[in-house]
Amino acid sequence: MPATTAAASPRVPAALKPIDPARFQTAVERAAKELMVPGAVVWLRTPQGTFRAIVGTTELGTAKPPGTGDHFRIASNTKTMTAALINLLAQDGALRLSDPVSAYVPGVPNGAAITIADLLKMRSGLYNYTSAPEFSAALDADPGKAWTPQEALAIAFRRPPDFPPGMAYAYSNTNYVLLGLVAEKAGGHPLAQQFRDRLFAPLGMERTSLPAIDDRSLPAPYAHGYMYGGSAYALVDRPYPTGLSRAAREGWIQPVDYTHQNPSYATAAGGAISTADDLGTWIRSLVTGKVLNAAAQQQWLHSLQSEDPAAPEGQKYGYGISYQRFGPNAAMYYHGGELPGFNSFIGHDPGNDVTLVIWTNLTLSPDGRTTANALLPTVLNQVYSGLSLPTGPAPTPSGTTQ
Repeated sequence: MPATTAAASPRVPAALKPIDPARFQTAVERAAKELMVPGAVVWLRTPQGTFRAIVGTTELGTAKPPGTGDHFRIASNTKTMTAALINLLAQDGALRLSDPVSAYVPGVPNGAAITIADLLKMRSGLYNYTSAPEFSAALDADPGKAWTPQEALAIAFRRPPDFPPGMAYAYSNTNYVLLGLVAEKAGGHPLAQQFRDRLFAPLGMERTSLPAIDDRSLPAPYAHGYMYGGSAYALVDRPYPTGLSRAAREGWIQPVDYTHQNPSYATAAGGAISTADDLGTWIRSLVTGKVLNAAAQQQWLHSLQSEDPAAPEGQKYGYGISYQRFGPNAAMYYHGGELPGFNSFIGHDPGNDVTLVIWTNLTLSPDGRTTANALLPTVLNQVYSGLSLPTGPAPTPSGTTQ
């Protein structure tokens, strides 16, 4: 059922369409049904007010509609928090972004040449441990295993770097696991405590947390998370086999419940739990300068670099944030998250004061699309004038990997 909170006498930028709550709900329902997601939440704030589209259920076999206060695993949206903490520590003088990672963590290949800024911008060249076949096999063999950051990093460090530091962009969870250790060393406290004290509590994000290494639970209320097939499909960009895709699409198989797979392997790269309400607060606060001071905020905003040098106007990645234009008057700072069971997107457009959170409890649709990202064009077409983004079955570029 659609829900909205109207703003008083809103001034709506010309780039935005008037939001019709019923039409918004119907569009999201139609797109979610095509993706075969059990449940989805879209939380949208514009100058017109706050709108919510709620679809499906939090648990297969029940009729429990999800809500914006339901907890879910936010996966790589955690990176925005880790990057913000690192920038706060730099703001305090506890570290410098030009410092080599070897000053904080021993044994990193090329560690004396890799800076904290390289890690933040995915330019270290370090192998991505979640791409290792033995890693996903270990997750499937023992879903409850408690992983230390050192165990995850050991998988990455057994392989040679992909390129010299600073020479290219390559998304790697290894970078952010390392940044979690850097934050603990420089900040003098466990990562979860620093997240709580410096990020969540000041912004009133009472339903956001980084669970302990042995904690597989989610606080109530929460959504179950599902995916077809083994963990590797969420961790590596590998398409579903034709047979699995068809069996899922035609209902011959049911998705696996990954709700309580231990997320400790993700830590600072993707281990946090939150809600749509809290994430709306978070991404808007981060982009509008309520987390960092003015100087650090400018450094954060100007950290963006093109992921592909051949496409300088395309997708950019900076200090734990992506940026992309969706049209002549539409652009967002954003991130996304993907791990077994859940898929999500968070973004804020400061030019038009639009904040958006999307989450689903199915990682990949039967045809292999990352589900929250696949819902994005439908939502943007409802929000912005002059857009006609494709919403068909082809996979959509994400930049929102695990």
